[in-house]
Amino acid sequence: MEIRHGLGYQNYEDMMRNHIFYIDKTDFISEWWHYADEVTLITRPRRFGKTLNMSTVECFFSNQYRDKKELFEGRKVWEDEALRKLQGTYPIIFVSFAGVKPGCGEDGSDSAQPMKKAIKKIIVQIYRNFKDIMKSELFDERDREYYASVKEDMSDEDAATAISILSAYLEKFYHKKAIILLDEYDTPMQEAWLGGYWDQAVAFFKNFFVNTFKNNKSMERGLITGITRISKESIFSDLNHLEVVTTTSDKYATSFGFTEEEVFQALEEAGLGEYKEGVKRWYDGFTFGDITDIYNPWSIISFIGNRGKYAAYWANTSSNELVNVLMRQGSANVKKTVEDLIAGKSFTVPIDEQIVFSQLAEDENAVWSLLMAAGYLKTIEVEERMEDDTDDLDYTLALTNLEVQSMFKKMIRGWFAKSSVKAYYNEFINSLLNDDVRRMNTFMNKVALNTFSSFDTGNRPSEETEPERFYHGFVLGMIVNLSDKYRVISNHESGYGRYDVMIEPLDKGEKAFIFEFKVLDADDDEKKLEDTVANALGQIEEKQYEAALVADGFARENIRKYGFAFQGKRCLIGK
Repeated sequence: MEIRHGLGYQNYEDMMRNHIFYIDKTDFISEWWHYADEVTLITRPRRFGKTLNMSTVECFFSNQYRDKKELFEGRKVWEDEALRKLQGTYPIIFVSFAGVKPGCGEDGSDSAQPMKKAIKKIIVQIYRNFKDIMKSELFDERDREYYASVKEDMSDEDAATAISILSAYLEKFYHKKAIILLDEYDTPMQEAWLGGYWDQAVAFFKNFFVNTFKNNKSMERGLITGITRISKESIFSDLNHLEVVTTTSDKYATSFGFTEEEVFQALEEAGLGEYKEGVKRWYDGFTFGDITDIYNPWSIISFIGNRGKYAAYWANTSSNELVNVLMRQGSANVKKTVEDLIAGKSFTVPIDEQIVFSQLAEDENAVWSLLMAAGYLKTIEVEERMEDDTDDLDYTLALTNLEVQSMFKKMIRGWFAKSSVKAYYNEFINSLLNDDVRRMNTFMNKVALNTFSSFDTGNRPSEETEPERFYHGFVLGMIVNLSDKYRVISNHESGYGRYDVMIEPLDKGEKAFIFEFKVLDADDDEKKLEDTVANALGQIEEKQYEAALVADGFARENIRKYGFAFQGKRCLIGK
């Protein structure tokens, strides 16, 4: 029977019925059940099979599938005799927050209201799925009245208790407690941070989680999945029985994603065995617990389905807006680190796996923690911190693979993709190559004026720091956009000091450029931008920044030196 490498299937039964390519991960059910944790939170990057595994758990335990044993016969889970007896015996409540991306409120009175409305719609649909139980004589008129009152206009308090009350109804009807599955729990929380209604969302979900997973005597087990581990001090503060399994945990290490052995076998079966080395460079790099060489299923299935075409399949599957905002609005140091990452370098930083969203705008370590959890960064080495008494570990991190590198480059190009900005940026580059400093000034100021706000953290940074954010973002743009003909390097040793930016053509017969960026400093006797430009140019000469280019074979007459002076959103370039 032909196996098809179809994408987008997240329902286990549909995959089996349609003979869709599937690597058996049903042993996850045995592992999870025998660990016997009352409530488990598992975090994995997106498109790593979280929803499919949740669907597999539902299909196995749900009493709606009691007559569908054939879905699991021959699978790993069917080897567990004890579990075979439990197949199709539990009521299951499956909640998914995957589509909860409502944005901000319209009237400004409660910007979390669209998010709450979306959650309430989901709850209403779940109630409809079980509406027939209310026909039973086990329930009285008050039960039926309550059941009918669960509507989209219910109060926040009613929404917070709705799942636990439904669990009680199901236990009464089926004489068995419910298994509650919650998929992509953190999607609305990420949207809340982006939308500016984080505190309102925390208050709502804290109440929802306590009632659903703690104060719920009719729950047998709870299983939650998401991308990030949100700080216990927010929505999980009262769930002291929560077992948290992150990407650094050994539990379920091979249950999500494909191992290298599974990937290489799939390539061989598809007649693509000769692509193993390239697939490893493009898509390998994920590590869960002590298991290395984990691959993203979406990328591998896409690669096989496209008969060996390399592309950023996973990185382009959904919005990367949160990452985009963190990188674009991050500090100069964040942008410097991104620059090094794109160049293939690594860096070391203390990581706390509990993501504190409220700290993302101020704490760079929180940013890197989120990017590691989301799968954009891979761990090279882990060491205990020696200089303090915290529980943090020092992680040496790098971009996960070529696919992620491709995504980062595309994201940076997008910073200058707005039609007017792109035109100004291109004109600046053309003027630079043509030695037209007057037009360089004209278009650099237009680029700066139109992009300063997009590099702003939103916390009203001082004018002294705004140029730093802008210029490092601008340098990243040059690194990405000029990479086909130039090597753009920043803040490296040359001669007797450090230059800000060097643009080195791959063809040594072409012109090379040295940029020195400075912010007008009144304490340094600089009264106007012209003084700052002069100081920048003087530093280029004093530190002999051109030494590296000359040593590399470039003629001195082909080396251009420019001083950039910033004051607020104004820029002056001189040579």
